[in-house]
Amino acid sequence: MHSSTAAIAGMGVSPLVRIRMTHADLIKRALDAGAHGIVVPQINTAEEARAVVSHSKFPPQGVRGQGSAFPGIAHGTDTATYVKTANETIIICLQIESKAGVENVDSICAVPGIDMVFIGPNDLALSILGYLPARGDEPEFVDAIEKIVTAARRHGKWVGRLSNNGALCREHLKVFDTVALSYDLRAIQNWYTAELQAARN
Repeated sequence: MHSSTAAIAGMGVSPLVRIRMTHADLIKRALDAGAHGIVVPQINTAEEARAVVSHSKFPPQGVRGQGSAFPGIAHGTDTATYVKTANETIIICLQIESKAGVENVDSICAVPGIDMVFIGPNDLALSILGYLPARGDEPEFVDAIEKIVTAARRHGKWVGRLSNNGALCREHLKVFDTVALSYDLRAIQNWYTAELQAARN
C-alpha cells in the first residue's frame, strides 16, 4: 500500500485507499502513507461516520495526529503546509452496503466532512435480498439505491457505485458522479476466458 500510494501520486493521480474498517490506526496508516483519501466499507450509522471523520481530520475538526513527514512529501509540499490543507483536501468516502446503512443513510450523509458515499451493490443485495448479485430490478434493491442517491444529493455529497462492465458504466454515469469499473480479478478472468475461447476456436 505504501509503495502503490507513492507510485500513483507520482503519476499525478489521486490514490484512495480502501481500508478494512473504521479503526483509527488503519485510517492513520493510510493517510500517513500519503493517500489522498480513504474509502471505508460497511458504514451503518452516523456515529460510525463521525468517528471516521474525527480520525481523518487534524484538530480542530478531528483528532488526527501528525506522525509522519511522508504525507507532505507525497502531496508535493512540506509538513506544515500539508497539516494546514489536509482537512480540506483529503477525500472521505463511506460505503453504504447494508440494510442498516440504507435506513440511516440520511443521517450518515448529514455528517460534516463526508465527501462521498459509495454503493457496494453486491453486499447491499446480500443484506437486503439475501442473495447476490442482484438482477438490478428488484423493488427493494432499486428503492435502496434511490434512497442513497437522494440522501447524497440532499446533503451535497458525491455518490458513486461499482459497475460490472463498460455498458453499465455508461448508464450509471447518468445518475452517479463516479463509478468503479469492475475490479482486477474479474478483468483477469474475462481476459483469460476470451483468450482461451479464441485459442480453442
